[in-house]
Amino acid sequence: MMNTSNGMISAPSSSSSPAANPQSPGIKTYFKTPEGKYKLHYEKTHSSGLLHYAHGKKVTQVTLAQLKERAAPSTPTGTSSGYSASSGFRSATARLLGTGNGSRALSFVGGNGGGKSVSTSSRISGSFAPSNSSTSMTNTNFDGKGTYLVFNVSDAIFICDLNSQDKDPVKSIHFSNSNPMCHAFDPDAKDGHDLLIGLNSGDVYTVSLRQQLQDVSKKLVGALHYNKDGSVNNSRCTSISWVPGGDGAFVVAHADGNLYVYEKNKDGATESTFPAIRDPTQFSVDKAKYSKSNPVARWHICQGSINSIAFSNDGAHLATVGRDGYLRIFDFLTQKLVCGGKSYYGALLCCSWSMDGKYILTGGEDDLVQVWSMDDRKVVAWGEGHNSWVSGVAFDSYWSSPNSDGSGEHVMYRFGSVGQDTQLLLWDLEMDEIVVPLRRAPGGSPTYSTGSSAHWDNVIPMGTLQPAPCKRDVPKLSPIIAHRVHTEPLSGLMFTQEAVVTACREGHIKIWTRPSESETQSNSSEANPTSALLSTSFTKDNKASLSSKIIGGSTFKQ
Repeated sequence: MMNTSNGMISAPSSSSSPAANPQSPGIKTYFKTPEGKYKLHYEKTHSSGLLHYAHGKKVTQVTLAQLKERAAPSTPTGTSSGYSASSGFRSATARLLGTGNGSRALSFVGGNGGGKSVSTSSRISGSFAPSNSSTSMTNTNFDGKGTYLVFNVSDAIFICDLNSQDKDPVKSIHFSNSNPMCHAFDPDAKDGHDLLIGLNSGDVYTVSLRQQLQDVSKKLVGALHYNKDGSVNNSRCTSISWVPGGDGAFVVAHADGNLYVYEKNKDGATESTFPAIRDPTQFSVDKAKYSKSNPVARWHICQGSINSIAFSNDGAHLATVGRDGYLRIFDFLTQKLVCGGKSYYGALLCCSWSMDGKYILTGGEDDLVQVWSMDDRKVVAWGEGHNSWVSGVAFDSYWSSPNSDGSGEHVMYRFGSVGQDTQLLLWDLEMDEIVVPLRRAPGGSPTYSTGSSAHWDNVIPMGTLQPAPCKRDVPKLSPIIAHRVHTEPLSGLMFTQEAVVTACREGHIKIWTRPSESETQSNSSEANPTSALLSTSFTKDNKASLSSKIIGGSTFKQ
């Protein structure tokens, strides 16, 4: 498949299907960074025969799911079926199914392309099987742990083993009359229901990923069903997330600007009713009328779609971005708006938090990557480098600066972005080196201050949504690398300890391994005369000459 002598991907052989080898000649299998080469390790994709494009193509999202090894004391000794074979688990599944949750929802397609559908009066047809039914079989090859990629394409969900070089998914689930739009995984889920799935119809499911992998009957087992047939909200789910430390609480954002808070341990069949929204232009929170209802609360965020949501690591803050171009940051516990601001132009499509909760990245239709500071409650930098909409942003929490002194005083962040221009961009952010333009006095010239400036931030009251700043007032970042990684527009980006994962909207995923430790150490120890060119920030020496210019950063040539 690959010609490694020049790093270029060759044309697919006649025996390969287009979906199995989606790349065209001209895309290199590596890209260079200051710390070394990132190399294409392998790809994941789907069989085109499994897809039903009559439902229309939907943008692929990717979720990383790490199943931890877990003991099952009630499992009989010597059985290879493990967790799902225990009588305790079977009875728990039966109790879940007995509540009526999920008794009608889906049909499934297996790896052989065969499907089974059971018609019901529901808008979505399908069948569920408890794990102790005679039709259910156990996958004896599944060892109960591992790291998986969950991704949606058109009307199907696919699950791939991240650490296997096999391109094909290990599990596929087909939704007969709706499309999965978003998903999220909770590695610390107490009852096994760790995977959330939101659909185009507004329906939401929680399932056990481990249970799906153990069962080879091509049916979803033990699913809990919320917002059945869109009974509470029938607009599409746009983004979904577990509440960190929320003991099973999760939130679902919709295309009509509403966000709902659910509690997993409550019956999803008890419908909630909410009062009419008083002012569609204002943020408001309403609780469900009855204590047993689920969802338990509705947050009206904005007019138009909420495009993405993200919790800070500690679960204290929730960020949302939307069609109206605003980033909004809420204190989740007090349900109050903390701060926010508008994009330079158009909708915002994605957002992501730094691990320490100090910065938020956003991207959208203005082709910019915004860096928002929680300390300053404002945009502190704009990343310029994409030539189309930015569709995915993420901090690399596993990366550390080779020049770090370990004191923690001079922190450098690495983050990435992907866009509809098919490019992956990596950026370095060192706040001590960024110079923030101060407010201009009438008729005066701009002045500058290094680092996070308190000169113009204390005047911004809590709960204020700020207008888009002038371009000349925001420091500009340039990427350290820009690399075309797919032939199709990109939709997702994730960092793992070993690799960078990129996904295109058609459902093709690439895993790029990080430079080896020896390579990184070698590069950082060399005196590199080009290192000064890699600066992506305003510096004290050049601040006067750069007051109205875009910062020129070096991009590694491929």
